[in-house]
Amino acid sequence: MKRILFKTEITKRSRKIIYMDHAATTPVAEEVIETMNPYFGEVYGNASSLHVFGQNAKKVLEESRQKIAELIGAESSEIYFTSGGTEADNAALKGIAFANKYKGNHIITTKIEHDAVLKTCDYLGTKGFEITKLDVDETGLVDIEDLKNAITDKTILVSIMHANNEIGTIQNIAEIGKICREHGVYFHTDAVQTFGKIPIDVNGMNIDLLSASSHKIYGPKGVGCLFVRNGVNIETFIHGGGHEHGKRSGTENVAGIVGFGKAAEIAKRDMENEYMRLSNLRDKLIEGIFRIPGTKLNGHCEQRLPNNVNISFKHIEGEGLVLRLDDKGIAASTGSACSSYSLEPSHVLLAIGLEHGDAHGSLRLTLGKQNTKEDVNYVLRVLPGVVNGLREISPFKLKVGI
Repeated sequence: MKRILFKTEITKRSRKIIYMDHAATTPVAEEVIETMNPYFGEVYGNASSLHVFGQNAKKVLEESRQKIAELIGAESSEIYFTSGGTEADNAALKGIAFANKYKGNHIITTKIEHDAVLKTCDYLGTKGFEITKLDVDETGLVDIEDLKNAITDKTILVSIMHANNEIGTIQNIAEIGKICREHGVYFHTDAVQTFGKIPIDVNGMNIDLLSASSHKIYGPKGVGCLFVRNGVNIETFIHGGGHEHGKRSGTENVAGIVGFGKAAEIAKRDMENEYMRLSNLRDKLIEGIFRIPGTKLNGHCEQRLPNNVNISFKHIEGEGLVLRLDDKGIAASTGSACSSYSLEPSHVLLAIGLEHGDAHGSLRLTLGKQNTKEDVNYVLRVLPGVVNGLREISPFKLKVGI
């Protein structure tokens, strides 16, 4: 397997930081940077221009669209470039809702979706749409019978994420898509955490709309895409000059799109090997952390992203844990990066049944291409002492073995 290079010589107090927050973002691979560079200065044309500069830009844009489509088994004409996953989620939900309100006003989602979906649903709720947010079980899985029972003759869209960004649980997307198809309901999935990491077949999984983001797969920030199956009735995302098949106007970010396409190409090439490597590191990390008393794995133990570890520690506070780990040269998080400044406990952890105190004491470690066994061993050496130190100053006393 060809090695992917990264410019990650980040230091703190003359020490290299071990980065384990890849669910938040990934470093841009040097192969991607090298591919993008000419499109900042040498090939700078507007992809909508008719002259040679524009046509050169248009050519690489369409080549990138094809690479991204191939990663999920789609047609290139079904890929619409966006500024990222949040825009793609907004475009999917609002676009389907407003284009199909003559058919019904009911949308189904879950309580553990990304805020880009939940807050868009809340907005649509102020515009006359009825929103059902399904419960999940203690592992984060949707009950298929609950979904079936929630669908009515007014339901126009189901939006359920492929895998959760905090706890890593992977939903039974193919089965959910099959149910939606049988009921004549559009199915959207936020695949930001799975795109390029695990196999996706939009046809085999009966997916009508899918959101993805470049910066989760070692591509640049500020670019993503929305897959929209040909024939799906959806409103225009952004009005203007008619770019992106007339759905999303605005001059395309050619350099970013080229980087996204290269990152998708690399992800397809390396997916199988990287899945096995990361799964092994993940399992080693979980096994080692379980030696610390008072720990709980959040999310499904098997239907789980290969790089995700989410643990709750009793009687400690997650923000303090992250800061102390950072001081030891380990970059981690307590949950979603999009809500890292919130003092409220994770809505995902509350939805799977954790008490407020346990939800506040969560740690998310998400592995990536540059992580090694040595990194995992270092975390397992450092983490017990950090946890014990925080418990020493906690108002609670934890008995060993609890």
